[in-house]
Amino acid sequence: MMNIKTNEQCRWDLVSLGEVMQRLDAGDGRIATTREFRAWEGGGEYNVSRSLRKCFGMTTAVVTALADNAVGRLIEDLMLQGGVDLKHVRWVEYDGVGRTVRNGLNFTERGFGVRAALGVSDRGHSAASQLKAGDLDWEKIFLDQGARWFHTGGIFTALSESTPEVAKEAMLAARRAGTIVSYDLNYRASLWNSIGGKAKAQEVNRMVAPLVDVMFGNEEDFTAALGFPVTGVDERLEELDHGYFRAMIQSVIQTFPQLSAVATTLRNAKTATRNDWGAIAYCDGRFFAAPTRESGNLRSGWRRRRVCVRLYLWTANRERRAMGGGMRRGARSLGDEYAGGYQYGGVGGSAAAYERRQREDSTMKMLAGRE
Repeated sequence: MMNIKTNEQCRWDLVSLGEVMQRLDAGDGRIATTREFRAWEGGGEYNVSRSLRKCFGMTTAVVTALADNAVGRLIEDLMLQGGVDLKHVRWVEYDGVGRTVRNGLNFTERGFGVRAALGVSDRGHSAASQLKAGDLDWEKIFLDQGARWFHTGGIFTALSESTPEVAKEAMLAARRAGTIVSYDLNYRASLWNSIGGKAKAQEVNRMVAPLVDVMFGNEEDFTAALGFPVTGVDERLEELDHGYFRAMIQSVIQTFPQLSAVATTLRNAKTATRNDWGAIAYCDGRFFAAPTRESGNLRSGWRRRRVCVRLYLWTANRERRAMGGGMRRGARSLGDEYAGGYQYGGVGGSAAAYERRQREDSTMKMLAGRE
C-alpha cells in the first residue's frame, strides 16, 4: 500500500517536472489556413499540476525552464492564471534570436469526423530541453519544502539526451524524501523518431521505471514506450479486451515489482469527437476496471466509478479540452465531463457538443452514401 505523506508534512500536494509550451490553438480552423490562433499554455506533465489545482483545489508546483522574453512571460502569465506555484521555474537568458535557447511552441487543430486532430510541435533547443542534472535543487524541493507526490513523464525524457538524467535525479531525491513518484509513459513518436525511435524510448523508460511507484499509459504506450506487448490485440486496436491488458500489466509488475499502481486507458476512436472509453488499473494487489463508455451505456458499480474518477485525474489531463481538444480528450472540469458524458451519449461535454456530434454523424453517413 502506498504511504502518502500528509498535508501537514508538505508544502505541495504535487510537484511536476516537464516542459511548458506556448500552445497556439486554431479553433475551428486549420493550422495551414487559419489567420488567428488562441494562446494557451500546455505540457503533458504540467497539465497534471494545473488540473489538480483548478479541479480539486490542491497545492501544486511545476519545475521547468523558460527563455526570459515576452513569450516566456506570456506562458508565465497563463500558468499564474492556472494557480500553479512557479517558485521553481528556471529563467534562462534569451539571446534575442533563439540561436541558443527559446520557448517551445505547439500548434494544434481540432479533429472533425474522420479527420483526426493535428499537432505541430516547434520545440527544438527549448530552455526545458537544455536542463541538466545538477541544475535544480531537488533536496530543497522534496526534503526542505516537501511534496506528497512527484510527477513526470515520457514527453520530458524525450526532449534531449540530458532530460532523462534530470528526471532520474529528481526521482531519486523524491524517493529519499518519501514522496510518491508517478510517471506517464505518454509515447509520442514525433519526439523519438530522430533519436532512435521506439528502441531509444524503451531504453530510457526502462532506465527510470525502477524508480517509479505509479505508472500510467494508454492502450499503445506500454508496448511502444516500455516494450511490453499486448497479446490478442489487433493492429488497429479496435478490440480492447480488459483481459489482454490485465495480462500485460501483470508482466509489467513482475518486471518492476516496486510498482504500487499501474493504469492504462482504453480508447477506441470512432470519430474525432466520439470515443469508446474505458480503463484498467492495478493498485495494492488488486485489479479495477473503469466504466466502459459505449453508445452512452454505463456498466459499473460505485467502486468502479470511483476508480474511473481517479484515473481521469491523471489521464484526462493529457490534452485538456480547455486547451484545444481533439482526439485525446481532457476534462475542463471533471464534474462536467463525468456527468455530461453519460447524459449526452458517452463522450462527455455539453448539449451543444452533443448536437455537434450529431451533425458529424449525419455528415459521415452522407459521405458513406457517396462511396
